[in-house]
Amino acid sequence: MQLLTMAVTAAQSIHIGGWKFTGSFVTIDLIAATTNGLNGAILARRPDHYRNFTMVGILLMALLGGIGGGVTRDILLGKVPGALTNPAYITLCLIAGVVGYKLAFSKEQLFREGVFQFMTSFSLPWYAIAGAQAAVMSGLPIMGCLLLAVVGPTAGRYYIDVTSGVPPKQFVRGEWFVGIALLTGAVWIACYAAGLGTWWCAGVAFVIGFTVRLLALYRGWEEPLAKEPQGVYKHDDGRPLLGRKLAGKSAREMHDLGLVVEPDGSFGTATPVGPPPPPEPADSTTPR
Repeated sequence: MQLLTMAVTAAQSIHIGGWKFTGSFVTIDLIAATTNGLNGAILARRPDHYRNFTMVGILLMALLGGIGGGVTRDILLGKVPGALTNPAYITLCLIAGVVGYKLAFSKEQLFREGVFQFMTSFSLPWYAIAGAQAAVMSGLPIMGCLLLAVVGPTAGRYYIDVTSGVPPKQFVRGEWFVGIALLTGAVWIACYAAGLGTWWCAGVAFVIGFTVRLLALYRGWEEPLAKEPQGVYKHDDGRPLLGRKLAGKSAREMHDLGLVVEPDGSFGTATPVGPPPPPEPADSTTPR
């Protein structure tokens, strides 16, 4: 009888979960998770990240990108991650992963890269806003709030980069990836402290963060490199570029960046690298 009671109790504890899409924080968090899930799937197919991933691997990358930042943020706050209690997170990330998988096999790689950069610019401010809001609601001091505003939008990218075996985006030169997350979180906190409503705070912070990110991508604004001794070789991470950094690139350079695919394989043949071979020695005999 006791075993039957325990079995009934265990069966009652198993449930589908509470689907929730509304509420200022949940809606913002779901927008960030879904767009980051799409980014994760597309990122897994970029030339610098591709490691012969399977279809399951692409979907796992979508989950890493979509809920990785939110789960990390909630764990730091000592809460059960919302992605584990609300099935909407995982479901939307998987759907976004399928969409990203389809986009990843489109013929136009420049279009695919443009979609990825646009969606990254779109999701970055939302996750920063969600992180700042969660921290403020938990009563953290200002420095803790700013830290979570950075962790939320960047942790998922860190997991994908490490899984793909490339230097994490946070630590290499880029278009102020971490700085824009920090700026967006600071703007949200300032607006909230000024007494604006939740959605007004989110709207102002998003517009500023999104605009600065797009400008940084197009204008080529990047973090300064650390000072190096003279003669140190600066490694090229080979990541696709946008805007001004693509200006003047030749077809071969675009191909090397993974942004041009020639179906006839015209760029597939190896080109000799190094100094040209020495000329043939002249014949010492003179004609008579």
